[in-house]
Amino acid sequence: MHQEVGLIATVAVSFVFAAVLGYGADRLRLPPLVGYLMAGILIGPLTPGFVADTALAGQLAEMGVILLMFGVGLHFSASDLLAVRGIAVPGAIGRIILATLLGIGLCMLWGWSLGAGVVFGLSLSVASTVVLLKALEERNLVNAPSGRVAVGWLIVEDLVMVLALVLLPALAELLGGHAVDTNHGLGELPLVLTIGLTLFKVLAFAAMAIFLGPRIVPWLLTMIARTGSRELFTLTVLAIALGIAFGSAAIFGVSFALGAFFAGVVMSESQLSHRAAADSLPLQNAFSVLFFVSVGMLFDPSILVRQPLAVIGALALVILGKAVITFAIVMLLRYPIGMGLTLAGGLAQIGEFSFILAGLGVSLGLLPHEGQDLILAAAILSITLNPIVIVATEGLKKHIHAQWPSLFESFGRKRQKTLGKELEKIRAVGEERERQHQLKMQQLIETFPLFSQVGEDAQEELLLLFKAKSAPPGERVIRRGDRGDSMYFISSGAVEVRLASGAIRLEPGAFFGEMALLSGGRRTADVIAVDFCQFEVLERRDFNMFMSHHPNLRAIVSEMAQKRTEMNVLRQQWEKSMDLS
Repeated sequence: MHQEVGLIATVAVSFVFAAVLGYGADRLRLPPLVGYLMAGILIGPLTPGFVADTALAGQLAEMGVILLMFGVGLHFSASDLLAVRGIAVPGAIGRIILATLLGIGLCMLWGWSLGAGVVFGLSLSVASTVVLLKALEERNLVNAPSGRVAVGWLIVEDLVMVLALVLLPALAELLGGHAVDTNHGLGELPLVLTIGLTLFKVLAFAAMAIFLGPRIVPWLLTMIARTGSRELFTLTVLAIALGIAFGSAAIFGVSFALGAFFAGVVMSESQLSHRAAADSLPLQNAFSVLFFVSVGMLFDPSILVRQPLAVIGALALVILGKAVITFAIVMLLRYPIGMGLTLAGGLAQIGEFSFILAGLGVSLGLLPHEGQDLILAAAILSITLNPIVIVATEGLKKHIHAQWPSLFESFGRKRQKTLGKELEKIRAVGEERERQHQLKMQQLIETFPLFSQVGEDAQEELLLLFKAKSAPPGERVIRRGDRGDSMYFISSGAVEVRLASGAIRLEPGAFFGEMALLSGGRRTADVIAVDFCQFEVLERRDFNMFMSHHPNLRAIVSEMAQKRTEMNVLRQQWEKSMDLS
């Protein structure tokens, strides 16, 4: 029975410990991520008490990696990256190179191999997106120039780490590890051919994802969204993410992480990307928590006692070394001093990619388990100390501003103005896109007030369901006796509904054709356009589906149709009585 509920026990205990310790970390004004890692340490095999199933936790962690990378791709913005490319690209790449070299130097002092130094240095060179975004949000800096540069910097780091995850297995044997069979039975290949084949597979997968993905994925999401089923839409988003990740590994031999990243990038091109992000976020968060818990389970706390100097060295590289490198690069690129200090403090930590790289390095025989423990220790401590580091850099910023105000204000002003203009263009485009969307929603409600009865998600769903149609004056829009296959909403122009008893004029905001859809019968009147008309048409299947999800709206439409029928009957009776008299 214990084995049967191993998965349930692992997930349940992980969530309980993570929730309690995450809340505790937040109360201490620390990122909840610290609590999740501590939860993993407490339920791991290297501490007394309950021990979760590490094998199951590892598989759940792999799912967490996939969803983390999917989220990174989903929020990837090429335009944002291009706006800050002048500082983000050279800054991120330069810092990765210098921090990796420092990591290699540390490992050489400890007598480790070059391969261990490369993995160790790369793991310490990349910052945590989760931690940085939380710090920026707390200080309302996400949309400030410094915040936009920091996010762009992280995007470049993430892209470099994705490339490292792809190339590391191909280079493992050269670096002193054991080779991984990525040739699918092609036998031994020279190193150059192995790397070339790996890059070819990645480029083939990327080309397929970039050229086919935007044509298929948005269309598929739109088709699913038109069903009106929220759970089916969420399921489709996850199916695309996991399906592309698994397919990329099975067909092209690339990592799950890379496949998930491209799945997110492709989906970000859809107009429904914000809804996909919102619907998949709870599952992303849940598996991300399990990922961090499983990472904590791998950590051996005794490393703090066995190798205190090594822990201090790794932590010093992450906090002091990376902060100095970051500030120096920003100054060399002649950007403002304040921006340099903000980036130096916010990026002085490591996180999710560090854990992924460390795990890969151990599996390839490049990094000793002791190295993984040092990386985990540096991560936990740097994340815990990051708020203090940020406060210290803010204090240093004020001190420099007070001591050398002219230098602080003038240094990097030209670059800052150029950057500000680029960011303003991006912001203006985003605001215009959002304004057009809101205007479309507002016009929908103003033209058809009955749709104010449903929520914003349902209104967006309607915009997907509607099909535009036009008619010139004199065109017969509906013919009496035909099967009712759609309902018409008048956006502009006017029509006449011609009954046996006379004609009724309908203008913008009105609708017609609903009676045949509600009753399942045939059309009872001709409808003629008397002006240039624009319609929003809701077909029978979409009408029935949408109304089934919104019974209150169906009741309103049914009531209006019934009143219209009663008025027609009364009119016919009145005209008949007038004829008899």
